[in-house]
Amino acid sequence: MSAGLIAQYAVIAALVAASLLYTLRKLAPTLAAQRQAALAATLLKPGRGPFAQRVGRALQPRGATGNCADGCGTCGSCGPTPAAEGKKSERPLTFYPPRK
Repeated sequence: MSAGLIAQYAVIAALVAASLLYTLRKLAPTLAAQRQAALAATLLKPGRGPFAQRVGRALQPRGATGNCADGCGTCGSCGPTPAAEGKKSERPLTFYPPRK
């Protein structure tokens, strides 16, 4: 195997890993935040090296600040929902016959 082919495989593997992480964070944000916090806690254990400590601090998920600007959505008081305003939050599906 040549060095160029190995480099190509490394770049493809890095792109696939980045795509997987992006998809995980978009489709399962709670799971991704839990795993990120667990990895950060592992790196922040006493006795780890300074580089591991820095990476662990950088990986810690941001905590909720208690105001509505952080977008945590845990309290449910970050503004009225469309259903509370009297608007329909759901739209029915409309099926049309196929064109001839």
